[in-house]
Amino acid sequence: MNLPNKIPVFPLSNFIIFPKTSVPLNIFEPRYIQMVDDAMKGDRIIGMVQPKKNDSSIPALYKIGCAGKISSFNETEDGRYLIVLNGLSRFKIEKEIDTAKKYRECNINFNEYSNDLINEKKSINFSDLELIFKNFKYLFDKMGYLINWKELEKESLDKTINGLSMAAPFSSEEKQILLETKNITERKIKLEEILKTYVLDNFSNTTIQ
Repeated sequence: MNLPNKIPVFPLSNFIIFPKTSVPLNIFEPRYIQMVDDAMKGDRIIGMVQPKKNDSSIPALYKIGCAGKISSFNETEDGRYLIVLNGLSRFKIEKEIDTAKKYRECNINFNEYSNDLINEKKSINFSDLELIFKNFKYLFDKMGYLINWKELEKESLDKTINGLSMAAPFSSEEKQILLETKNITERKIKLEEILKTYVLDNFSNTTIQ
């Protein structure tokens, strides 16, 4: 697959996507309406990237994001766009481009994440996810989240880990750590580490009166 070295970027905090995942997006800001219009005229590829926390109206961006292709497009009666974005590959931002457009564009490269475009062989099994499921169930129950665990367990291993990483109520920094992991095995380890701190914090908060 030939991927572009210049793409529009959509900065969204606490939001990551992975290759081979699909996410629905509700587009309503004029600048991102323009971004989707332009993307639909071309290769339909946009980059999802997290902004760093600062007070600027144009926040700095994390260097690593994930490019996705618009696979579904619908316009509502009130002018919003409902799109589905399919994750393709992660990328590294080389530099932001000065542009007269309302949205931001960057020069990027996909070199560090070339394996995203191939189906990597899994070196872990679903039985290895027992602790992750246990801790997620505890955390989501505490927060009142409803998750269809039986459906989740039917998914492939990488989709399960990536889906949980995307849905988890983690900080932007923690989600960025998960996004930047090289492979699914490393992501599983990082996910366990982050989950452990949340479960321990919640346990402490409920036992110390």
